[in-house]
Amino acid sequence: MRNVGKMKLATPGERTIEMSRVFDAPKQLVFDAYTKPELVRQWLGVFNGMTMPVCEIDLRVGGTYRNVWEGNGMKMGLRGVYLEIEKPSRLVATEKFDEAWYPGEAVGTVTFVEQAGKTTLMISVEYASKEARDAVLKTPMEHGVAAGFEMLAGLLSKGTRS
Repeated sequence: MRNVGKMKLATPGERTIEMSRVFDAPKQLVFDAYTKPELVRQWLGVFNGMTMPVCEIDLRVGGTYRNVWEGNGMKMGLRGVYLEIEKPSRLVATEKFDEAWYPGEAVGTVTFVEQAGKTTLMISVEYASKEARDAVLKTPMEHGVAAGFEMLAGLLSKGTRS
C-alpha cells in the first residue's frame, strides 16, 4: 500500500486497485456527494482546467451513469451500469471509458463506512485482466483520484447538500 497525499492505494490482487480516504463528514453527506450530479460536478476530476459538462446518474439497479470531462483540448467520457445499490453504504457498477486505454470493462465497488462522524470512502476496481490493471497503474490515475478527493474534502467541509 502506498499513500498519495491523504489517499491510500493498494493492489490486493492481480486485477484489483483499491483507493481509500477518510473524510471529516457523515456517511450520508459523502454518499450524496458521490451520487448527486449537482455535487459530483463540483469535485470529480474537475481541476487543472477540466470541467464536467455531462454528469448523468440514474441511481437504481440497472440504471446508468455517464460522465464527460473536457478541458485542455481533451474530451474523456465514462459510462456504466449500476449492479448493486445499498444507500448510503455501497455501490457496485460497471465502468468503461469511451476511448479506453485498457481492454475490457471494469467493475467498481464503492463503500462508505462511518465511524465517529468521519467516513472512509473505499473504491475497489476489478479489471478484466492483470494487463488491464497494470495499464491503468501506468497512467496518472492515482494522482487524479487523489486530486479529486482533495476537491471532495473541500466540498464536504462546506456541509454541501442539494
